[in-house]
Amino acid sequence: MAPLTEVDDASFGVEVLQADRPTLVDFWAEWCGPCRMMSPILEKLADENAEQFRIVKLDVQANPDVAIRYAVTSIPTMLLFVGGEVKERLVGYMPAPKIVEQVSPYLH
Repeated sequence: MAPLTEVDDASFGVEVLQADRPTLVDFWAEWCGPCRMMSPILEKLADENAEQFRIVKLDVQANPDVAIRYAVTSIPTMLLFVGGEVKERLVGYMPAPKIVEQVSPYLH
């Protein structure tokens, strides 16, 4: 499994809002235990679903602007962006099947 691409406040517009396919953004921080537990789950999902959607990570401590803009008040939070708009918000630790169930209605 390859590590997920990291985005930041500066690259968020191009990498997520202008993305040509649905993008799930994992809002996380190094000190967050549940966030670290989600990493291998998201890496596996990214490998298995690369054709349908992309998964990227955004460190909320290092990049507060985007987190504030999208009212991310607890982590882990995952937002699914399609065409530059938030279509789904997932909060807290969750298993891979639940993530797929939540995002699948928005995939091509």
